[in-house]
Formats: sequence, C-alpha cells, structure tokens
Amino acid sequence: MMQALLQALVSGLASGGAYALVALGLGITFTTTKTLNFAHGDFVSAGSFIGLSVMLLLTGAPLGTGMDALAVDGMAQLVALALAVLAMGLLGSVLYLTAVRPFAGKPGMAWVMSTIGFGIIVQSIGLAMWGPAPFKVPAPFGEEVIRIAGVGLRSQEILIIVTALAVMALLDFVLQRTMIGKALRAVAHDRRVASLMGIDVAAIMLGAFFVSTGLAGLCGYLLAPIASASLFMGLGIALKGFCGAILGGLTNPRGCVLGGFVLGLLESLINLWQAQWREIVLFALVILVLALRPNGLFGRAVTEKV
Repeated sequence: MMQALLQALVSGLASGGAYALVALGLGITFTTTKTLNFAHGDFVSAGSFIGLSVMLLLTGAPLGTGMDALAVDGMAQLVALALAVLAMGLLGSVLYLTAVRPFAGKPGMAWVMSTIGFGIIVQSIGLAMWGPAPFKVPAPFGEEVIRIAGVGLRSQEILIIVTALAVMALLDFVLQRTMIGKALRAVAHDRRVASLMGIDVAAIMLGAFFVSTGLAGLCGYLLAPIASASLFMGLGIALKGFCGAILGGLTNPRGCVLGGFVLGLLESLINLWQAQWREIVLFALVILVLALRPNGLFGRAVTEKV
C-alpha cells in the first residue's frame, strides 16, 4: 500500500508540473492584460509537434515518420526544445496582436471568441500537416524505469517536475529582482499609471503572451514522451491547468504553480482510490473554492478605482 501511495505521489507531481506550467502562463497573461488565451491547449499540442518535426528534420527522416526506431541525440533534443518554445512564443505574439489587442479594454468579450477561433485555426493547420494520429516521441534520457524503494520513476517524469520548479524559480526571480519584472508588476497593478511612468505597456503585454505560450510549448514538448504527441492532448491539460490557476489564484504566480501541483497530486490520489470519481471531485473542489474564495486560495482581490 505504501509503495502504491508513493507511486501515486510521483505521478501526481509529474502531471502537476505540467498543470503548473500551463497555470503559470495563464496567470501571467491575466495579470497583465486581464484576458485569457482560450486557445492555450492548442499551443500545448502544437508545441509537441513542433518539437517532433524538428527532431525528424535533424535526423533526416521525413515528416510523419514514427520515431520509435530513430535515435535522437541530446543536442537534437535541446534544439527541438528551444525551437518549440520559440515557435510557440512567436505564435502567441501573433495571437495577441491579431486576436486580443484589437478587443482588449473594449466593452464585451470579443477576445474570447477570437482566441477560440485562433486555436481552431492552429489545430486545423496541424491536422492538415500531421493528421489526427498520435506519435510516439523519445524521452531525452531514455525510457528505462528507475526503481527506488520499489517505486518506479521515469526520467521524463523527473524532468517535468524539475523543469516546472526551475521555471517557477526563474520567473519569480525575474518578477521580483529585475526591471522587466517590476515593469510587468506595475502594468498588472495599473496599466494607466505604468504608462505615465514611461513603461511601454504594449510591449509588456506582448511579452506576457510570448512567455505564456512559450510555456505552453514547453509543456507540450515535455509531455509528448509520456502521453504521445497528439493534436487533441492539449485541451485536457489546459483545462486542468486553468483549474490549478483558479485554485491557487490567477493573480498570484506562486499560487498558480502551487495550485497546479496540488491538482496533479489530488488527481493521482483519487485515481488510486476510484478513477471514476476523479473529474467529479476535482471540479467540485474548484467550484467550492470559487464559492468560498473567488480569487483563489492565494489570489488577491482586484480593487477597481473610479
């Protein structure tokens, strides 16, 4: 029983790391632009396929080839990771310029439909290029299972956990210790006052979307060796990541990360008990948190000044 519990905790931390990356990205865009990217899941899926395509090109294999029999060295994996993150960041910048900025700050929520439409376009292009079938992606450090006290650990699970914590620490340092971070926090607090102080608000918002969708691409790339690259994998991940952000508080980056990890652990523990209750308990918890603390467990209430 103890081994099963420890195994569930490890699996929960791995899935929680993926949720945390998504939640952190959603929190960054919400605090700076007061909008959310409803195409975030499509960016997760696209990130996995961009990484897959780069690896195929670097190994000389044609696109659409399965990677089971292909050997991909560490440098190729690193290049694929960097290009997947960069490509999703640039695509996120296009999303902001075309589907968010024209509607941000205006009455109504036209940006909701525009981001959904952008995601449908991304998914449709992906289906035309890669098709609907999932693809197996090799793990950077191999597929062997590491046994510690009877608990099986896959290298990719450890990589997701470490990466999520490292990204959280890096962004926390940037937000708290750098001029860019202070500018971002100023825009999040009051964009009009930030503009009067000489901060380029438009550039900060664009950068927020670049970082957010870059994190989505990172999440998709890291998950592909575990869940297989699929154009439909991102929806569930983004939904759970959003729930993690709601749980921790969309206005608190640390809370978003913690909410993602808590949701992953809870999901894994419920699976250990009765899997059919997983979604019921998770979403009931989110509804309960929203009812008792609308800004999340660690979120801050936003005061509107008139």
